Amino acid sequence: MSINHCYNVEDFRRIARRRLPAPIFHYLDGGSDNEWSLKNNQAAFQKYQLIPEYLRDISEVSLATTVLGSKLAAPLILSPTGMSRLFHHDKEFAVAKASESAGLMYSLSTLGTSSIEAVAAVKPGPKMFQVYIHKDRGLTKEFVIRAKAAGYDALCLTVDSVVAGNRERDKRTGFEMPPRLTLKSLASFALHPHWTFNLWRNPDFRLANVAHRQDALATGPMSVIEYVNSQYDRTVTWEQAGWLIKQWGGPFAIKGLQSPNDARLAVAAGASAIMLSNHGGRQLDCTPAPVDCIQPVRDAVGNDIELIVDGGVRRGTDALKALALGADAVSFGRPYLYALAAGGQQGVNRLLDLFRAELERGLALLGCTSIDDLCERHIQRHNHRLP
Repeated sequence: MSINHCYNVEDFRRIARRRLPAPIFHYLDGGSDNEWSLKNNQAAFQKYQLIPEYLRDISEVSLATTVLGSKLAAPLILSPTGMSRLFHHDKEFAVAKASESAGLMYSLSTLGTSSIEAVAAVKPGPKMFQVYIHKDRGLTKEFVIRAKAAGYDALCLTVDSVVAGNRERDKRTGFEMPPRLTLKSLASFALHPHWTFNLWRNPDFRLANVAHRQDALATGPMSVIEYVNSQYDRTVTWEQAGWLIKQWGGPFAIKGLQSPNDARLAVAAGASAIMLSNHGGRQLDCTPAPVDCIQPVRDAVGNDIELIVDGGVRRGTDALKALALGADAVSFGRPYLYALAAGGQQGVNRLLDLFRAELERGLALLGCTSIDDLCERHIQRHNHRLP
């Protein structure tokens, strides 16, 4: 199957599974423990029904909106994801360029394999840098300085990963970073010669934004669990989050919240947005789906902060449901990484085109001409199982 015959996220996922060695694919595809949250993030959207209204003039439909102070062509944000080099040799650059063409916000991860400055050079439009707070606090200050100098529009603090989740797929496949040939992975790498050739041609898997100060990988390959548990600071509190917000002095998102009480603390700390997220089901298992957190969190904070739903979004209709429930935007990571693995920048371009088409078509079929028209009367929750 070529990417031109991909019509949804699952189509890209099937190609990605064929093209990636097993340890790499399962690192992308997997979650923690029993992977209950991973599955529930998508399944939770099926609990909501869209209610269309007809005989409206829908000759012109606009998806444009403003989130985190940036004008976007649609309420879609490409989530921060680490180590895009694992999935394609064009790494973060391919995704940043695709988001630029689509007029969307791209989020670069602390654990990116491309630098803050290099991504900014190919992405002049809306962009956000995501921060993990390492034990080296000077590195956090450096992130703020570099992101400001490079013209990033927003900063994002991820708070749900101070301890690594139990990712059993990675243990079974022997996934390590940087990837290397071992007796356990040899067959899988040999069966994926295109990916393996590009690994040989460009073996640089450095974590571009931290290696100059904390090159933990210089001592040899390690698991993601080992890296997180050795590098991230477990002492971070709301006091430090408030300090970082003041240091940045601009649009600021806190990613990983699900609790209404935490949402109130985020407002008090001065955050501009909350990314409702359980890290794609990769951290604490058995946590609620982000879409189910919208209403209780919105009830807790009112309209004092923007809400971005991060997790489980696979269709334009998923995004419409989140928006109707009270979110300001949605974000996604796995879908664009599947597309990246399937076809590089062209793959991501096609995925974003499909999302935009689904959003525009769905909005029109709901009888809405803009994102602002969506509201609670366009959605209802049902308690019976779909046939």
